[in-house]
Amino acid sequence: MIKSKYLYLEKLTKNIKLRSSNFEKEMEGSTPPSVFIGSYNYPKVYAGPLVTSNGGDVHLMDLPEEWIPKGKTLQDIIGYRLNLVRGKQRVHVKDFDDRLVEKLQEITLAKSPVDSEVLFSHKPRGIQFFGDENPPHGPSAPIEYFEADNVRWDQHLESAYYDTDLRAADAIYELYRTGVPFSSIQKSLSVGALGVESRRKLVPTRWSITACDSIIADRLLRRIQTYDIIDSYRVHEFESFKNKYIIILTPTRWQYEWIEVFLGVLGSEKLIFSDHEIGDSKREYSRVGGCYYSSKMAVLDALDREEKQAGAIVLREAYKGYIPLGVFNVRENVKNAMKQAPMEFNTLKGVLKYVGGRLKLELGEYIRESHLLKEADRQTSLDEFTKGGIKTIGP
Repeated sequence: MIKSKYLYLEKLTKNIKLRSSNFEKEMEGSTPPSVFIGSYNYPKVYAGPLVTSNGGDVHLMDLPEEWIPKGKTLQDIIGYRLNLVRGKQRVHVKDFDDRLVEKLQEITLAKSPVDSEVLFSHKPRGIQFFGDENPPHGPSAPIEYFEADNVRWDQHLESAYYDTDLRAADAIYELYRTGVPFSSIQKSLSVGALGVESRRKLVPTRWSITACDSIIADRLLRRIQTYDIIDSYRVHEFESFKNKYIIILTPTRWQYEWIEVFLGVLGSEKLIFSDHEIGDSKREYSRVGGCYYSSKMAVLDALDREEKQAGAIVLREAYKGYIPLGVFNVRENVKNAMKQAPMEFNTLKGVLKYVGGRLKLELGEYIRESHLLKEADRQTSLDEFTKGGIKTIGP
C-alpha cells in the first residue's frame, strides 16, 4: 500500500507514455507568454521561456483559466503543453543583469503572445514533464540565443513592476482583485517582477504557485471571517478532466478540509489523502501539497464574492484516465463547482445521504478519513441531545 501521495504521483507519472512533436535546434515561433523557473540547485536555477512553433490560439497554451470555459478537453490541453518547448539556462536568482532574465521579465508582463526566436545547444529532447504542481511541458534543451519582438505590457502588471516600494504580497492581492489572471500574477512573481526592489528574486515556478494561492487565500480569509455565517448546508458539484469535485459548505465559522481519492488510475488501487485546518491558516506546509491551497483559495474567493462565511469540506475523486496537470486543475475545477447552483440541506444527515449517492468511494471511508465530518457528526448528536432530541427536518 502506498501511503505517500508524492510516491504515488511519482509512480503514476512514470507510467504516462505520450509523444510530443519533433523539434529542431533552431526555432522561430512564439511564447504564450510562458516561462519556467526550476528549483534544482537553488539559488542557481535553470530558467527559460516555453516556446512553440505552432500557430493558432497560442495564448491558450498557458492560460489555464480559459481551458474549462472554452470547453477544452484533456487531449486538447496535453496537446498544447507537449508542444511547448522549454529553453533553459543556469542563472542566479538575484542576477537581474543577466540578459535572459531581462527577456523573461519582458515577455512575462506581455498582454498577448510574443514572437520569439530561440537557438538551442542541441535538438530539444527528453521525456515530457508531468507533475502535481505545474502544468506539463514538452522536451527541453539549453539555450544559446533567445530573442523576442517588441512587447506591449499589461498595464496592471507594468504598474506593479515599476512600483518598487510595493510589497510582493500586496501586489499579488491587488492584481488579483483587479482581475489579472492568476497564472499571469504567478509568472510575474516567478521572474522577480513583483515586490520591494531589494527583495526581488526569481522564484521557482512550483513555489510561486503555492505562494500566490496562499497569499490570496490569507487575505480573503480575513475578509470572510467578518461576514455572517450561511444558514444551511450547501453542496456544490463539478466534474471534468477525469476528476469529480464535491464541496460541502457548513453553517459554521471557517474551517476547511481537503480529501482526495485516486480510484483505479493505475490499476485497482484505492488511495485516500487528506489535510485540514480550523480557524486561521495552517502554519506548516500541507502534507497533500499545493492542491490544498489552490482549493482553499477558490472556495474563499466564492464566499468573498457572496460576502458570506462558512466551513468547507472539499471531496475530490480522480478516475482512470486522470493525468496530473498541475494544481490549476484543482483551482479551476473548484471555482467552477462554486459557480454551480448548490443543493441546500437543513441537516448534516441530509447532506451525507445525498453525497453518498454521488461518489464512487463508499461514504464511510470518507468519514473515517475526515476530521471535520466526524467532528460535525459528533457536535450534531450533542446538539440534538441537549435540545431534547428535537431534530430539524431537511431533504
